Amino acid sequence: MRQFTISDKTITDNSDSFVIAEIGHNHGGNIETCKKMFKIAKECGADAVKLQKRDNKTLFTKAFYNKPYENENSFGKTYGEHREALEFGFTEYRELQDYAKELDIIFFATAFDIPSAIFLNYLDMPAYKIASGDLTNIPLIKYVAKLNKPMIISTGGATVEDIDRVYTIFKNSICELPPFAFLHCVATYPNHTKDLNLSFIKTMKGKYPDIIIGYSNHHQAVFTNYMAYAMGARIFEVHFTLNRASKGTDHAFSLEPRGLETLCTDLQRIKQSIGTGVKTVLKDEEAAIQKMGKSIWPTSPIKKGERLSINYNIALKTPAADGLKPYKLHDINNTIAVCDLSTANPLKECDFK
Repeated sequence: MRQFTISDKTITDNSDSFVIAEIGHNHGGNIETCKKMFKIAKECGADAVKLQKRDNKTLFTKAFYNKPYENENSFGKTYGEHREALEFGFTEYRELQDYAKELDIIFFATAFDIPSAIFLNYLDMPAYKIASGDLTNIPLIKYVAKLNKPMIISTGGATVEDIDRVYTIFKNSICELPPFAFLHCVATYPNHTKDLNLSFIKTMKGKYPDIIIGYSNHHQAVFTNYMAYAMGARIFEVHFTLNRASKGTDHAFSLEPRGLETLCTDLQRIKQSIGTGVKTVLKDEEAAIQKMGKSIWPTSPIKKGERLSINYNIALKTPAADGLKPYKLHDINNTIAVCDLSTANPLKECDFK
C-alpha cells in the first residue's frame, strides 16, 4: 500500500486528503500578516502551511538580481530588492515555527537552493518541498534527500523522463532515502482549464504504484481539485491569500479564506461519499422506498378459489408495504387465491397457489 507520512499525518489512498495552504510570499514580507494567514488557514481546515525560501544573492545571477523590476507588483526597484523585501530570515522563521506549533498546524517550506536547504535543516523542518523548476536539479534533490525528511516534489513543466529520473534516484539508491510524494502540476500562473491534463494523475498512480500522488493547483477555481481527487490525488497544494486583489503576482490565482474552507470541507465529504463500492440497502432508505415503491394489491375483494388476474382484480399500487414486489406481477397472473383477500392489504406469497 502506498503511504506518505509528514509529522503526525499519514496519507494513503484511503485516508483523508492532506491540504497544504501555500502562502509563498503572499504575506508581502510582513510577519504579522503571515501569522494571520497561518491562523485562518488552520481555521479553514488546512493541514499545513508552506513558505518559500531562497538565498537570493547566491541563487540569482548578478545581472538578474540587479535587473530593474518596477511594476505594480514590485516590492523593490530591482528584482533582488523585490525578493529581499519578501524574504524572511532566521528570527521570523523561528517565530513562525512557534506560532504554528501553538496553532497545531504543520509548517514547512520549499528549498529553492542548497543554502536554503541548510537554513531550513537548521530549523529542523518536518518536510521539504521541491518546486517544479527544480525537478531536474538533481544536486539539490540529492542534497535534500540526505537530510532524511519527507519530500514533496512538484512536476510542472516536466517530461515523463524527468519524473522517472527522480523516481529512479530514490528507488535505486544504495542508501535508504526518505519517503517522497509527487504532485501533478502545470507550471503556468494561473492555469488555463484546457491545460490541466488531470488524467495524468491516474497515469502517475499506475506508473508509480508505491508513491502517493498529489496535485499542485494554480487554477482560480476550486472544482479542479475535486476532479484531481477523482483521479487519485490525495495531497493538495493550493495557493492561499487573504485578498486576491492584494499586491503581488500570486494573489490572483490563490484561494481566499472562503475558498480554502470550502475545499477542505468538500474534500472530506468527497471521501465520505465514495463509500465501499458494495451495494447495500441502508436502513435510512427503507422509509422512502416504502413510500415511493409499489407492491401487488387486490383492486377489489377476492374470494377463496377465485383466479387472480391483472386484467380485473390485481394491480401495482403504492405504498410498497410488505407485499409482493412488482417484478412478480406476471408470475402470479392466473394463480388461485387460497383465502379471502381484501383491498386493505397487499398480496403475499401465502395468498395464492
